[in-house]
Amino acid sequence: MTVRYLQVAPTGFCTFVVLFAMASQAVAGDSDRSRSARRGDIRVDTNLVLIPVSVTDAGNHPVVGIDARQFRVFDGKVEQQVVNVSTDDTPVSVGIVFDTSASMKSKLEKARDAVIEFLKSANPDDEFFLVNFAGTADVAVPFTTSGAEIQSKLMYATNKGKTALLDALHLALDTMKDARNPRKALLVISDGGDNDSRYTKTEVLNAMRESDTWIYALGVYGNEPVMLPEEERGGPYLLSELAEQSGGRHVAIHKLSDLPPAAAKIGLELRNQYLVGYRPSKVDSDGKFHKVQVRLVDEGKLQLSWRPGYYAPQDRAGVRPVILDPR
Repeated sequence: MTVRYLQVAPTGFCTFVVLFAMASQAVAGDSDRSRSARRGDIRVDTNLVLIPVSVTDAGNHPVVGIDARQFRVFDGKVEQQVVNVSTDDTPVSVGIVFDTSASMKSKLEKARDAVIEFLKSANPDDEFFLVNFAGTADVAVPFTTSGAEIQSKLMYATNKGKTALLDALHLALDTMKDARNPRKALLVISDGGDNDSRYTKTEVLNAMRESDTWIYALGVYGNEPVMLPEEERGGPYLLSELAEQSGGRHVAIHKLSDLPPAAAKIGLELRNQYLVGYRPSKVDSDGKFHKVQVRLVDEGKLQLSWRPGYYAPQDRAGVRPVILDPR
């Protein structure tokens, strides 16, 4: 029995992976035929939907130790039976999207400190890359397992120019295609004031929906938004929309001293996600958009983050295609 993953391109707010167990045999020494068979249509016998869910309190602290019986899942309007809840600290691939535009000049030191605090929660199997952006965006550090390499590069960062935030996010999402870990996230540190991008918000949203990447945005704002340029006044809305539609979160920072601890909390949140599993009571292979909601029996003031939407696989004559390499 071989277990394989089918990546379902999401289009709402919830990132998740559908796990299919299927019988298959590998033919040793026949790589071409084996590779061709793996890319063909494979009949699916059982499925298990796995939804990463973050739970935080009013202070944005991760909440751990929630009993599996507290989780409720709805596929469409139909409540499903939760069959498994785990909290394994599996490796994660993280892209750090760092704003070095002129508007962030007074915030640079604390922004560097925030990255350092975030990296403290990393485990040895994590990998990272760094995208710096001002008027243009570039991959300053490609994928690496060394957090020290990211920190070293940031020590030489200087602030100048305009803000191409959407270009930076599009570049980061494209870079994430080479991630080796199934759990993927972007940490964005910016004031959100885009004024020099070639890509549009719609294009970035489409790229985000085709990925399985969570966006965590630390929006660094002043206390008097009415005094800011128009594009910067729209920063909180832009970052909030992008983060929430990815299943992640947007944290507004109004005091620079709050920036490093907020980054540390996000690092811990990634380490303490719940993986909620259920088998759909009705398996639709219609290629249509399906909504998913996650709730707690006693939610109180707790906040849940997930990406409640996905496109179901397309069923062709009773056979569901398994895409092993969507790139």
